[in-house]
Amino acid sequence: MKIILSILIFVVVLVLVLVVIYKFSVSDPGYQKTYQAVDRNIQVSLGSFRKKYPGKTADIDGYVWKYLKLGSEEKTILFLHGMAGAYDIWWQQLLTLKDTYKIVSVSYPPINNLKKLSLGLMEILEAEQIDRVNLVGSSLGGYFSQYLVAHYPEKVERAIFANTFPPNKIIAEKNRTIGMLLPIIPEWAVMRVLRKNTEDALYPASGNSELVKAYMMEQSYGMMNKEQFVARFHCVLDSFEPPDLAKLNTPVMIIEADNDPLVEIALREKLKQTYPSAAVKTLNQVGHFPYLNKPELYSGLIRDFFD
Repeated sequence: MKIILSILIFVVVLVLVLVVIYKFSVSDPGYQKTYQAVDRNIQVSLGSFRKKYPGKTADIDGYVWKYLKLGSEEKTILFLHGMAGAYDIWWQQLLTLKDTYKIVSVSYPPINNLKKLSLGLMEILEAEQIDRVNLVGSSLGGYFSQYLVAHYPEKVERAIFANTFPPNKIIAEKNRTIGMLLPIIPEWAVMRVLRKNTEDALYPASGNSELVKAYMMEQSYGMMNKEQFVARFHCVLDSFEPPDLAKLNTPVMIIEADNDPLVEIALREKLKQTYPSAAVKTLNQVGHFPYLNKPELYSGLIRDFFD
């Protein structure tokens, strides 16, 4: 009897320990502390943007989308962010371009495939009475943009595929184990890996941009949750046939960085081979988020291509 009781106590304690480990969380240090090393003018700009433009929400098929629409011009730009990000990651471009374009920028809900993600996005465009868009997508957003050009060519005037990759087997093969483990890894551990990747790769590749570091850290401290991260990870692995630009007659520009730590050279080359007619802009030593750390240059590229 004592042995059984001891085993039961051990099991209960073990379960409690595992629950504590799984539910353990790191407290959010807050905006001021997270952004304390960022230039004061940039801090104020982002903070003011968030207060002035909190965005809209739309409940579509049980998922809550958050998005922002600015401007009233005829030509529309749709901004699509990467795995870690939200509608406001583009705030510097949105402020620069809102007076000459209609702007839509979205935050993805935890949808784990591109088809359902695109259906939700089409509902937003319909609600806002937008028939055609110019796409700017980075990383996952660039991959998603390719899907939209392939499946909704009538909706796309021009497209920018930035810091991204084409449909491929490389990412799936390299991340097969991670994909199996992600559902059982606690959220705090997933976000800790994101913070370490920011410190070790994203931050130095950006030229030690304090803004890139702060924004990614903020994502890991609760602006993005594990459910969103896992869903976006599966979207990256969601394969499709790339669009044939020659048949569609859709102008495309590829923006790449020569030191992108997240998109390896083989994938950058494959992207250009997939879209041989695309214009290519290779940026030097700017990392994975040039729209954050080189906003004037990036906004200029967008304006030049869409005008």
